[in-house]
Amino acid sequence: MKTRHLRVGAALLCLAATSTLVSCSGGSDSAGSGATIDYWLWDDKQLPAYQECATAFHKANPDITIKITQTAWAQYWQNLTTQLTSGEAPDVWTNQASYYPQFATSNQLLDLQPYVEKDKLDLSAYQAGLADTWVKDGKRYGLPKDWDTMALVYNTTMLKKQGVDAAALNDLTWNPDDGGTLEQAIAKATVDDKGRDGLDPGFDKNKVKTYGFLPEWADGSQGQNGWGDLAAANGFTYLDKNPWGTKYRYDDPKLAETIGWFKHLIDKGYAPRFDKQSTVANSELLTAGKGAIMVAGSWTIPTFTDPKVKQKLAFAPLPTGPSGRKSAINGLSDAIWAGSEHKDQAWKWVKFLASPDCQNLVAKHAVVFPALKSATEKALATHKANGRDVHVFTDAVADKNITFQLPVTEHGTEIGPIVQEAVQSAILGQTSPASALKSANDKVNGLFDQP
Repeated sequence: MKTRHLRVGAALLCLAATSTLVSCSGGSDSAGSGATIDYWLWDDKQLPAYQECATAFHKANPDITIKITQTAWAQYWQNLTTQLTSGEAPDVWTNQASYYPQFATSNQLLDLQPYVEKDKLDLSAYQAGLADTWVKDGKRYGLPKDWDTMALVYNTTMLKKQGVDAAALNDLTWNPDDGGTLEQAIAKATVDDKGRDGLDPGFDKNKVKTYGFLPEWADGSQGQNGWGDLAAANGFTYLDKNPWGTKYRYDDPKLAETIGWFKHLIDKGYAPRFDKQSTVANSELLTAGKGAIMVAGSWTIPTFTDPKVKQKLAFAPLPTGPSGRKSAINGLSDAIWAGSEHKDQAWKWVKFLASPDCQNLVAKHAVVFPALKSATEKALATHKANGRDVHVFTDAVADKNITFQLPVTEHGTEIGPIVQEAVQSAILGQTSPASALKSANDKVNGLFDQP
């Protein structure tokens, strides 16, 4: 599943910022040295921020050392599963909503609710809904770490050259019938090798130089990077209830209409054919000038605002659909292994990670938006101070009518490949969107009927 986390480096990295903070060697604590808390994460871009947090934490708690290990997304979950099976898991790890249900069900996660109540943590300080994601049957399996919302990112130079008004991008409309003003902008931004745009009668869809839109198809069961947001704007909902629903609705005609519109973009030549699409990431194609518009999450801000990027890129809100403007909101948590030998010390670290003391440090790096509302404002201020206009992401999180929670259920890792394969088969024209999604929905819901 290609989500917001597939941007990380491939190498296993042990931090060595200070001799007291991190050690690359394993083994138990030395006699009298206090506890060592193993902490795992996958995002290399966030390492400096959490290194600062670990340094600050160790200074305040000299008897507790934080050992940080970072691995790439795919290897991260493979390694974690292996470690849990062997009873050698890290004390604390960064958790993601698609994966955590399987750990909660197998009793691998420590219930944090008693600690929250004992220390009287104010969960209302976090962005709305983030804390609730990690609760199942009255037990709390993590504290909020960060959040992200979605927006359009576009090449300002290309769109200006093609006569697309940047200001108009703030009020785009979309529907699955004619694509609204979003499709008009995409058509104008698409250019063939003769310089003709997608609205020109002479436009050659077989010789496209620059695509108006770069869709994401390795997007699992959620479509966070495109189809899920527009489907929600078309009135689609994933589940009977969220979190912990048991009946998915991938057979909803509203979703089939949305997938059909994306295929229409390909048929018109406005987006690359899936079977001919480069293996290069969409973000790289956009920054290389091979595409004009794509959907992007707030975690991509550092990528698209990097001074080394030759293209001038900017962000705009997602379009307004028949059911309004919609953006997925996603967030991570920090969880404690139920088998940890240092549960109380691990709790101190997790509580610190979720506190202003750490999240304000993360905000200063402005790589992600921290979960605390106050820290979100500090991150936004950091972006502004560095000349980055990213308010569309915080505008979305501030409006409860815009954001929707991605599904959290059992079988999340099994559902992803089923739905992704169905969407891809529809995009390839191997079957109709309605048929592909009906079949996928039957398979997905069948997972919940198993004894």
